[in-house]
Amino acid sequence: MTLSWIDGAPADSLSIKDRGLAYGDGLFETILVKAGVPLLFERHLQRLALGAKRLALVLDLPLIESECRTFAVQMSEGAMKLIVTRGDGLRGYAPTPGAQVRRILQSSPLPAYPPANAEQGIRLFPCRTRLAEQPLLAGLKHLNRLEQVIARSEWHDTEHAEGLMRDTTGRIVEAVYSNLFLIKGGVLLTPDLTRCGVAGVMRAELLTLAEQMNMPVRAMDLHMSDLQRADEVFVCNSVYGIWPVRAVEQLNWPVGPVTRKLQNLVRGLLDI
Repeated sequence: MTLSWIDGAPADSLSIKDRGLAYGDGLFETILVKAGVPLLFERHLQRLALGAKRLALVLDLPLIESECRTFAVQMSEGAMKLIVTRGDGLRGYAPTPGAQVRRILQSSPLPAYPPANAEQGIRLFPCRTRLAEQPLLAGLKHLNRLEQVIARSEWHDTEHAEGLMRDTTGRIVEAVYSNLFLIKGGVLLTPDLTRCGVAGVMRAELLTLAEQMNMPVRAMDLHMSDLQRADEVFVCNSVYGIWPVRAVEQLNWPVGPVTRKLQNLVRGLLDI
């Protein structure tokens, strides 16, 4: 059963004046729900609060949390998408004074990803679409996702499960809907996301897990040359967990022991 709420009540239509529709003026979170429980929920709320501060959106976070938890119980299992927009507005970029932030909740079934993605690893498609730098929006899950939409349209085969995205200078940033990690000499490396990219909640969880394991961690500028020298590569997000990366173009990697160890830890976080 697919559910949808707007501002806490069942609904399936939206005002054409909504600024999320007109300008992408808002934020979203995609939250895994198992047995009526939203997983990694505190991290999702933390990122939402950070985004609201940067966009000057006044959110009632306790209300949003309460609605999400109630909605999760009703949907029981699946992917819950939380969208907040600046609400209705008039023509023009300037926000309408006093406009009420709109809260949208949607449920969808869990994606049917092939088990081989997690077990045998995936091949990344080298996307031509580049990410523009905007430090103010870097890390946020804002509604302006045209770069990802264009990048995802670049491949249509089943050979590639994800796409590798770089910025306009060639630095590796992320995958289309995942974050990227490299392992080199026992050090966990991930791209710096202060210029662009989405700071995923699973990425944050993995950085914390690595520190708890006393595993060296570095968020830094990464290039294709770093991929060439990597011992292991994997991608992650809060819905599927971790997928080992076995290839991109002519580069190949094994599914290594560090990736497997982290994968097992994450699997425990996403199974209740």
